[in-house]
Amino acid sequence: MKWMIDASFAVHPDFKSHTGGTLSFGGGAAQVMLKKQKLNSRSSTEAELIAVDNVVTMILWTKLFMEWQGYPIKKNILYQDNKSAILLEENGRKSTGKRSRAINIHYFFITDQVEKGNVKIKYCPTDDMIADLMTKPLQGEN
Repeated sequence: MKWMIDASFAVHPDFKSHTGGTLSFGGGAAQVMLKKQKLNSRSSTEAELIAVDNVVTMILWTKLFMEWQGYPIKKNILYQDNKSAILLEENGRKSTGKRSRAINIHYFFITDQVEKGNVKIKYCPTDDMIADLMTKPLQGEN
């Protein structure tokens, strides 16, 4: 399974960020997620970390569901376009800096899942990030 997760930092009028994600399974989009984040973040890295937290339970549930149906999942890959967020997700608190020390431990659940081997995180360049489309408003006439 391939997941693409992205966040747009402070795009709503109340300065909240937006999460977009898609699950690609068997060559097509099997699941899509669009969500306004519930709290304000202080950086794009923090917004990306919150986006992953919004989706990680869906990732784990989908993996278990597929396995219960008799389809073993060998790879459960999460693609992101923010290298700082990937570093935090893979290393947890060990890789926090001055700006990211205040990030709530709640958002490091993903680190535990990476260590357990339930999810593998890979970098995806922004130009190739399909989930980016789900974080941007459609332009049209006002």
